Amino acid sequence: MGGGGVRQFASEILSAVRSGKLVEPFSAADVRSACPGWAERTYGVFLPKHAQGNGRTTELFVRVAPGRYRLIDSD
Repeated sequence: MGGGGVRQFASEILSAVRSGKLVEPFSAADVRSACPGWAERTYGVFLPKHAQGNGRTTELFVRVAPGRYRLIDSD
């Protein structure tokens, strides 16, 4: 992954949502546009890997439709 790993990427996504640069619900393509510079594979894998109910990793997102996510804490 890019320069700083999972925490940095998650932080970039959170900042992009909070600043309005990334609008929820978002897709991997939306994240790619708002948070450029990461490995191409990262965009397609990160959101589902860290979605609620994954059972393995930190849950950061809620899947609201196929391929569409929102932050878990942004009700």
